[in-house]
Amino acid sequence: MALPRTAESETTSEFAVPDGLAVPRNDAETTSEFAVPDGLEVPEPSAAEREGSAFGPPSIYSPLAPAAFTPPSGTPAVSLTKDIPWQDRMRTMLRMPVAERPAVETIQRTEDEGGPAVPRVLDLTLRIGELLLAGGEGAEDVETAMFAVCRAYGLDRCEPNVTFTLLSVSYQPSLVDDPVSASRTVRRRGTDYTRLAAVFQLVDDLSDPDTHVSLEEAYRRLAEIRRNRHPYPGWALTAAAGLLAGAASLLVGGGDLIVFVAAAVGAMLGDRLAWLCAGRGLPEFYQFTVAAMPPAALGVALTLAHVEVKASAVITGGLFALLPGRALVAGVQDGLTGFYITASARLLEVMYLFVGIVTGVLTVLYFGVKLGAPLNPDAALAVVNRPVTQIFASMLLSLTFAVLLQQERSTVLLVTVNGGIAWVVYGALHYVAGISPVASTAVAAGLVGLFGQLMARYRFASALPYTTAAIGPLLPGSATYFGLLAIAQNHIDKGLVSLAKAVSLAMAIAIGVNLGSEISRLFLRVPGAGSATGRRGAKRTRGF
Repeated sequence: MALPRTAESETTSEFAVPDGLAVPRNDAETTSEFAVPDGLEVPEPSAAEREGSAFGPPSIYSPLAPAAFTPPSGTPAVSLTKDIPWQDRMRTMLRMPVAERPAVETIQRTEDEGGPAVPRVLDLTLRIGELLLAGGEGAEDVETAMFAVCRAYGLDRCEPNVTFTLLSVSYQPSLVDDPVSASRTVRRRGTDYTRLAAVFQLVDDLSDPDTHVSLEEAYRRLAEIRRNRHPYPGWALTAAAGLLAGAASLLVGGGDLIVFVAAAVGAMLGDRLAWLCAGRGLPEFYQFTVAAMPPAALGVALTLAHVEVKASAVITGGLFALLPGRALVAGVQDGLTGFYITASARLLEVMYLFVGIVTGVLTVLYFGVKLGAPLNPDAALAVVNRPVTQIFASMLLSLTFAVLLQQERSTVLLVTVNGGIAWVVYGALHYVAGISPVASTAVAAGLVGLFGQLMARYRFASALPYTTAAIGPLLPGSATYFGLLAIAQNHIDKGLVSLAKAVSLAMAIAIGVNLGSEISRLFLRVPGAGSATGRRGAKRTRGF
């Protein structure tokens, strides 16, 4: 059938009125261009036409079916009960895309009808994030705390971001308003878990809808946290470093009093030298290098003096006080939670500090070997099994490690017990059951992480004070020493094997601690699981 030809001046739009259809025109009446004209009866399409139309509902459509998209009234809020720690509540929200987050809850801390100024809220958020990141918290926990502060003051459309030493946060009021961004660089970092606990308490109060904390009050409390002195004086930290080294020497088989005293004196000398280098502005690499020399020098001196002691226990005890276990755990945790840039930077930092320790110990061992010191790398094969002494030494090591981390006195006893339990589990698996040291270390570290996370949830605090010091007895000090000794004696293959074992033990500790924390979250109640929507956090895995 041939179509009629039309003139070029005629309208050929698909919205044109068909031929033969008269449409009455009323200029006085304003009508929509999409409205059906008066007098026009639109026939009801058949079922086949409805099914084939791109604008018609499918045949399986039912008005009683649940909505497939976000309803016009908005996404229902996730049920975030008060008995769940703010870390879990905010982590649930943070893992959602910003467009899918529920509406903000009732704000309790607005200073006036319009709320506090956005730049001041962002500044407070960055200051809190700076203290947490400088204290050693993981990147995800820092972002969670920053998001909690912003949300507490009504800034729900915010995006915090943490990249090792750089903190940034952006807030966009709506799709038509200009975003506001702020950033802050962490220049100095130091370990003070008492300050970390105080910051966590402040964030917990800000996240509690029943606690009214104005912006000025939050700034005042933050200033007090910054001004607070460390809970332990400098001489107590030096003494704790010595006791830690002595306890570590007992842990690896040095049962003599001379070994304990030599390891303690070497660690205290190394600690004072490190403080002296820090006061002169030297980087941490040189501080670790200098701190590793006195324990190694005392061990070599005892060997040259033909004193019947285990010089390896003296040197290993001094290494325990220097191994960067806290930074290693934080770096691996960031990698497991998807913060790969921060994880790479932290692991690189651990590598530099470890190289500094290696440089200091290798320098002393090299001169000791040249002077004829009878250092025996095969002594690593000897198995020392003294359960009572080792359990006592592991608990003393955890206690002194907690003091070095500036923990609150109320947490020292708990972390001491946690460290003793970790060593009991490791000894039962490795010495009694004959399981490999890497697997035994991973299981013991997993229990440390599980216990630490449970205590953190019970106290609404950070898990670091309950886990970091407890993994002290599991650190690979002896494997590191014997690897360095073999390298100093030109046994490169044997030394690299021992260092690879030390790296494997360190990774087992870090992964075990993180796995224990995740297991606690897996079996405990998750925010939003009991809500009407059942919404869960978005997957962190990339690639599909």
